[in-house]
Amino acid sequence: MSAHPTRRAVLGATTAVAGGALLTACSGSGSMDGMDGMGGMDHGSTPSATPPGFVDPAGPEVVAAEARRGSGPVRNVRLTATATPLDLGGGRTVRSWAYGDKLPGQEVRVTAGDTLALTLANHLPEPTSLHWHGLALRNDMDGVPGLTQRAVAPGASFAYRFAVAHPGTYWFHPHSGVQQDRGLYAPLIVEDPKEPLAYDREWVVVLDDWVDGVDGSTPDAVLAELRKGMGGMDGMDHSGHDMGDMGGTPTPSAGPSRMLMGATSEALGGDAGDVAYPYYLVNGRTPQDPAVFTAKPGERVRLRIINAGGDTAFRVALGGHELTVTHTDGFPVRHTTADTLLLGMGERYDVLVTAGDGVFPLVAQAEGKKAAALAVLRTGGGAAPDASVRPKELTGRLLTAEKLAPDASVALASKAPDRTVRLTLTGGMAKYDWAFDGKPYRPDARHPVQAGERVRLVFANTTSMWHPVHLHGHTFALAGGAGGARKDTAVVRPKQTLTVDFDADNPGLWMVHCHNVYHSEAGMMTVLGYRK
Repeated sequence: MSAHPTRRAVLGATTAVAGGALLTACSGSGSMDGMDGMGGMDHGSTPSATPPGFVDPAGPEVVAAEARRGSGPVRNVRLTATATPLDLGGGRTVRSWAYGDKLPGQEVRVTAGDTLALTLANHLPEPTSLHWHGLALRNDMDGVPGLTQRAVAPGASFAYRFAVAHPGTYWFHPHSGVQQDRGLYAPLIVEDPKEPLAYDREWVVVLDDWVDGVDGSTPDAVLAELRKGMGGMDGMDHSGHDMGDMGGTPTPSAGPSRMLMGATSEALGGDAGDVAYPYYLVNGRTPQDPAVFTAKPGERVRLRIINAGGDTAFRVALGGHELTVTHTDGFPVRHTTADTLLLGMGERYDVLVTAGDGVFPLVAQAEGKKAAALAVLRTGGGAAPDASVRPKELTGRLLTAEKLAPDASVALASKAPDRTVRLTLTGGMAKYDWAFDGKPYRPDARHPVQAGERVRLVFANTTSMWHPVHLHGHTFALAGGAGGARKDTAVVRPKQTLTVDFDADNPGLWMVHCHNVYHSEAGMMTVLGYRK
């Protein structure tokens, strides 16, 4: 990832781009209605019909909600999803799928109030899409094939166009199968035109677990292996992955077995994950050849940290530094200090650090997996840290989302819920039958809500695994009221219940799912549908 030298320079560059010839206004909204006439674009198969009584993803309610967000300067971007070699550093090159030829894909940077007009060209051998993780946007741009849009067929393009209302750290990725566990992800940074934070430099840090193209492995082969489950292990406690009585390891579909055994985490309540990844990356680089960010001693650096992994929580620390957390999932919190952070898949944290003098390791430890990713902060001379470095801060004060309080500007007003939606998290490794309420995902199933309601979501986790649950198109308040941080992705620990509240102010059909890509693809997804 490229470094952004100063916030002033960032905002200046954004303004300069906004005034350039690229940013010409386009007609049309890019919604499914009327798209067939836009430059011969093929938008693939038609989504399933919306059941009677529910808001259509491109209906008048969605159009009206988008109009209320306004229409600012247009930021035009073209993006190509393609098969490409990717250099992971240290002489390791893999063939995968990515946006362009970079890992992560080139970030998209806009200012709150802008309109983003991004055309995705699909050069992959499979249909694909783009989901804008964390954004409250118009429903027909949310990027869920079969629900909010037609899949983008190989050789076709799709024009995403929507108002970007909220500043913060976001990212985008496909919502098609397990494609996200390839190289198909990139940051989306939404600048605040009234930025209250003071800092000198900015470092976007994207964390990932990597398997694609290593010794013949692919995410699809990993899913195929996991789907076989642990034969004869019905009722097994997933927390240990004890294979001693199994009579062997399941045979993978391609490459070596990637099923993980014995990964435990006290912070996550037991089992840490399902997949043994060969590499863990920061900004697309292995620890043997890490990404390096340069600053001057004493400068204030804003880190925007994104967990783009498929199956891994990361514990993050910067050696020799205290972290001041300012945001989670794009929304500000009361500033809180910590030594280390724990991020589930899909979560983001913004932190400020005052750079020391020297060379410092930024370590993202794969929680419970006995491995780590590495990047380097360099402000002076000295040898680069070894790949095996584990700074003491990793065992220091650990911050998780429930310890945060929202900034007063974004605190959800205290109000009794008008509706409660209860979702029971079910399934296990024995049959790999992850689901909500024991029912695998069906796009025509709906949990109804009504515009204007305060909705309470109750996630009751009956499984022996932790799950990072993600709500599309909204942010919720933790702890079922105004007291908790505003987020769109939150960890539900095993045998625990998580309660969150949100205001139903963005009509459409919205996914709720586990952001472990293998759990969601196995069936742990459902839909909240706004009633007309």
